[in-house]
Amino acid sequence: MTQTIPQEAGDDLTAEELAAIEAEYDEVAAARPVTPNLGLLLKIVAVVFAVYHYLTAGFGLPVDYWHMGWHLSGLFVLIYAFYPIFRTRTSHDLRPGGLRPGNVPVWDWTLMALGIASALWLGLAWQGVPLLDVAEQALRQGNPNAWDLFFGGLLIVLVLDIARRTLGFVLPLIICVFIGYALFGPYIPVQILQHPGVDLRAFINNMYFPAEGIFGVTLWVVSTIVFHFVLFGVVAQRTGLGQLFIDNAMILAGKYTGGPAKVSVISSAFFGTISGSSVANTVSTGSLTIPNMKRLGYPGHFAGGVEAAASAGGQITPPIMGAAAFIMAEFLEVPYTTIVIAAVFPALLHYVGVFCVVHFMARRLGLSGADPSTLPLLKAVWKDGWANLIPLVGLLWVLFSGYTPYMAAFCGTSLLVCAGVARPRNPVSWLPAALFSAFVVWKYLNGSFLGDTATVLVLGAVLTLLNPQRPLTLGELIEATATGAKYALAVGAAAAAVGIVVGVINTTGVGFRVGFMVTNGATSIADAILPVVGLGMGFVEMADLTLFVSLVLIAMSCILMGAGIPTTALYIMLVSVAQPALAQLGVPPIASHMFVLYYGVVSEITPPVCTSAYAAAAIANSNPFRTGISAFTLGLGKIVAPMAFVYAPVLLLVPGTFELWPFVYTSLSAIAGVVCLSGAVVGFLLARADPVSRILLAVAGLVFIAPGLGADIVACLIAAPAFALQLLGRRRAAAA
Repeated sequence: MTQTIPQEAGDDLTAEELAAIEAEYDEVAAARPVTPNLGLLLKIVAVVFAVYHYLTAGFGLPVDYWHMGWHLSGLFVLIYAFYPIFRTRTSHDLRPGGLRPGNVPVWDWTLMALGIASALWLGLAWQGVPLLDVAEQALRQGNPNAWDLFFGGLLIVLVLDIARRTLGFVLPLIICVFIGYALFGPYIPVQILQHPGVDLRAFINNMYFPAEGIFGVTLWVVSTIVFHFVLFGVVAQRTGLGQLFIDNAMILAGKYTGGPAKVSVISSAFFGTISGSSVANTVSTGSLTIPNMKRLGYPGHFAGGVEAAASAGGQITPPIMGAAAFIMAEFLEVPYTTIVIAAVFPALLHYVGVFCVVHFMARRLGLSGADPSTLPLLKAVWKDGWANLIPLVGLLWVLFSGYTPYMAAFCGTSLLVCAGVARPRNPVSWLPAALFSAFVVWKYLNGSFLGDTATVLVLGAVLTLLNPQRPLTLGELIEATATGAKYALAVGAAAAAVGIVVGVINTTGVGFRVGFMVTNGATSIADAILPVVGLGMGFVEMADLTLFVSLVLIAMSCILMGAGIPTTALYIMLVSVAQPALAQLGVPPIASHMFVLYYGVVSEITPPVCTSAYAAAAIANSNPFRTGISAFTLGLGKIVAPMAFVYAPVLLLVPGTFELWPFVYTSLSAIAGVVCLSGAVVGFLLARADPVSRILLAVAGLVFIAPGLGADIVACLIAAPAFALQLLGRRRAAAA
């Protein structure tokens, strides 16, 4: 028997209420108000900031210290203007005055100027400054002068400050621990962690001069790649690509059992392909799906948990993943497309897990699908929105043709502008398409683009002229561009600050030291529990148990440290420990890096700090902690996927090591494990499950994840009684 819950008044939230929820839980959207004149000036700065990155992606990057210096300067201007020194009840009040020009205090204007000076000093003094008796940088490397020490020390402090303003205290405090470790190495009480120490002069030198530290790989990746994809995602949402995804998800799943919840999963998966922000994904898709789920009959905490769990997959969903994925490609020295391919099956496993829990819960509650008359029509959706898919196709074509990620983002963003403004009956609106086509032809003539790539891009630009949707106004396009720049502030501040951690790790070797401690600790624990786990009959090998304990320790570290730390920063800090530890146990580098990334994302839906779940709870009007628990249980696929691909790296589809049959067999085994675990969590598979059946399904699910035919046979034997009881229960329910 099924039920459909009527629409309740008050479920839908206004655009202003959704914006307030996003501002409360997303560090990107939270900003203090400024006066109209300053607001206009800052919007111009944000647009110039975005246009600078857009143009350099297509026409060539300046030398690294200038490029990262300009990027840091933009961060300092916008963060010190929009983010107060402390967030209080009055920090979002508009109180301009003599000491608060434009509502920004004098001290923030001062820090902004000092930040710009410290960011640009490297470029200004690279060839030397004779008037200040400053030699060229090559002669100062390792021997910084007084100006270098002043601006370098200042930059370290200010970078920590902008990270604190955008992300809170947790990340800067952890970075300060790393700084203390570097400076006071000889006094560390744990002998294995002791090192000769780095004096303050050498520390500033290493953190300030390029190659490592603040001007290192993390800031370079964010300023050259991540910014462009963030901008693409925001503009794509404004032009209608996000709505196209939601409409198609409703067409695909809306009418089936528990339809609105399945729409949430599918639309979040689609939306995750263009958005690396979990909270933005939650608010964008949840504003529609969460009220619909509640109307159908899902509890509010479960509806919010579904959206949070599905939206958290945005950072691990190809092709546009979170910032950590781009940094991973740099760390591993592989093309970004390798990371994209490796992430395909693990992301699929995550969404299969969420989808199964949603389906089983709908069956348990007896919920039907949405009324077919309320669903969008396939013909109408594609007739109106087909052109929005062109930019994503162009981006993927360039990316998988072997060009740089920032060139792919440039082409995708260019096509977004073309699709957003170009209309058949307005010749003036054809200008962006004409300019981009000319750019493509120029690249083809100088040998940068191959013929197939040039043809696809020019054809895409021409097709955007036929877009039937309402065109974006210039004001809307400017607003979207400025918003995209603001969305890149927090990740830029985190990347600059975490560069200090990378510098300390490279300087002191702490990653290998802690990795050695993890391995030794795991070996001791495994040695202690082996007689119990192995039952004295050799069922479990010491090496396998040591690996499992190491994985559990690292996973727990990821989840615990992830409380309040962005995924990118968490990944960088923990991979330095995980990589040496897991490498000693024979785990391939890409598997260990993906393992840390996945558990970093899991921390976003793990109470007590789970911002995506809290944002969903605000939309669902449910208990935040209970919503977080629901999101965690719904994210089972994301929790077990890392274990699966560490034991079976073939699931990562790495070129050169991929084999079809092992992949098919192992992937089906992993999916079976996720299905069993989902049934255990919900208490329903084919019928309501008794406690014994739930325990059997949970154990079988975990055993299915372990690779090998023997493990799967054992899992089938464990699950068989539970399935028999489920079949019997289903027959009884049908008879009743």
